[in-house]
This record gives sequence, structure tokens and C-alpha cells, in this order.
Amino acid sequence: MKKPLLFGIALLASGAAYASSSAPPLVDASWVATHACKSGVVLLDIRNPIGGGGDLTAYLRGHIPCAVYSNYASGGWRIKVDGAPGLVPPVPALEKLIGGLGIGNDAHVVIYTDGNNATDMGGAARVFWTFKYLGDNNVSILNGGYTAYVAAKHPIQAGFNKPSATTFVAHLRPELLASEQNVQSAMKSGISLVDNRPSAQYLGINRNIVDVRSGTIPGARNLPENWITRNDGGMFRSPQKLRALYKVAKVPTKGRQITFCNTGHWAALGWFTSYELLGNKQARMYAGSMSQWSRNKSLPVVKKVSD
Repeated sequence: MKKPLLFGIALLASGAAYASSSAPPLVDASWVATHACKSGVVLLDIRNPIGGGGDLTAYLRGHIPCAVYSNYASGGWRIKVDGAPGLVPPVPALEKLIGGLGIGNDAHVVIYTDGNNATDMGGAARVFWTFKYLGDNNVSILNGGYTAYVAAKHPIQAGFNKPSATTFVAHLRPELLASEQNVQSAMKSGISLVDNRPSAQYLGINRNIVDVRSGTIPGARNLPENWITRNDGGMFRSPQKLRALYKVAKVPTKGRQITFCNTGHWAALGWFTSYELLGNKQARMYAGSMSQWSRNKSLPVVKKVSD
């Protein structure tokens, strides 16, 4: 028997009934189906983050019940600075964005994307990282995204859920964010630098349009984004499998580490894997990544394969 399709417009407010100071980093579709509309839980739909531009169409047609929508691509989660996209917005702007979504400091936020591939999950990881950077530990990612939820035949809802704005106050954790200067120091001191881009970009064979120069940061190891999820889908690999893949990539799973990509998207996926799934609490993310680094002509870039 098929589960019912739910319709309507709801007015949502965050509460504290299910808040937790140590929310699990990953929750599955069954957990979400059980807790979606409970007080204190806010489902955050950020589907179509890159290719689809984050328009409302998919959300309006169907989403997890009680989920609120935010446009990852243009809603204010990342900003462009001096031509480099992917930088972290000012804290007051992020507080306003999150509070406007009906998310207070006591809410348990569960973020989901389509879950079609590792790039989708990178969007969820970047928003997850943002909450952690702002000092909020009550945040999780739906493993497998909306695809896994629908595949399990859980109920969906159409229409728009209007959030009731509240106050969100950041308690900043600057140690999670690496600056350009931090990366320079890491490069010179041998701190682990992890390039989470596709291998062709790491090698300098291909170049993303946001980067000015091809190649990678000297000393960086490559652990491509599509290694992190099963068959480049929306489900994260097990910690055991991830450790084996890190070993193949010669990337340590302990100690100081900085992840990067082009715009802090795949890098957030790498950071989430190291910090949350493998327990390396010394991992941090370079949000500016190669879009910022490659613009500074005084900074070195190495091509593994020459033209």
C-alpha cells in the first residue's frame, strides 16, 4: 500500500523539543520520516544547488513534509569576493539568513539535497560546515538525500512551507576556516593539504572556469570528491572504506589538515568526511580554494602534467 501524498502550506517555527547538543552527522531516511514534523526539528531543503540554480520548482512539486526551502546557489550561503566565488559571508548576514528560515539555536537542523551524486552532497556538506562554523552542533545531513527518502516510499508534501522568522546567534568557531595565509603556512610546514577536486583538475589537465590558473597547491594530495560517496551517488561510504581510500590517496586521517577545491564545495565534502566521519577534529576548510588562490599571482601553483 502506497503512503499518502501530503499537500498544503504550513507555518513553521523552531522549538527545543527535539534539540540535541550532539546531533549525529548523518541520519537516514527512516529517521527523517519519523521526525520531520516534530517540534525542534527543521528540515532544510537545498536541492538543485548547482546545475539547477536552486529554483523552487522541484521543492514546490514535492518535498519532505514540513521542510523549508533555501536557495543554496543564490540565497546567501556563499559570496563572491574580488572575483572569487565561494567565500564565507559576514556573520551577521548568515545569522539573518538562518533566523529567517525559522531556525533558532535550539533547533536540530537536517539538511538535504537531491542526493544524486557527490556534488549534490557537497552542497549539504557546505551548509553543514556553515552551521558548525557558526557554533551550532545541532545539525545533520540526510544520507542519500531526497532520492533515498523517496526510494523508501516515505510520504512527501507539495506546496510551500513558510517559516516563522526567529533569532539565530552565532558562536563563531574560527578554527574550522582556513585563510589564504593559513594555507601558505601549511604548504611551508608540511601540514596536510587535500585537494578534493576531480583528478583532471588536480593534475592541471582541465581547469574550472572559476580558476585563473590550472593546477594545484604545491604539496597537496588528491582525494577526488567522487571517492567519498558510493559509486559517486548520494550515500556516504563507510568509515572503514574511507580509511582505505585515504590510504590509497596517501592522505592522513589524523593531524592538522586543510581541504580545498575550487569554491569550498567539494572541499566541504572532504572536510565533513575527515572531521565527522573519520573523527579528525584538526581538519579545517579553505573556503576560497583555487578560485581565490589562483588569482593571487604571487602564490605558487603546480601542474602535475605539463602542456
